[in-house]
Amino acid sequence: MATKSFLKDITIKNRKSCEALVNALENAEGKKGKEVVACCKVRIASPEDIKKFFGTDK
Repeated sequence: MATKSFLKDITIKNRKSCEALVNALENAEGKKGKEVVACCKVRIASPEDIKKFFGTDK
């Protein structure tokens, strides 16, 4: 999930919207996300690695 999607401000304008939000939060409570398994070899890239990859190494 993108960070922006759960840091976004929301404005609740009516009771129906408020109830829908509360119901959604209660429904999501305690649910775990699915485990992600990488299908290929991965590694953590440093800022220097990224600059080299994109050819912006100065």
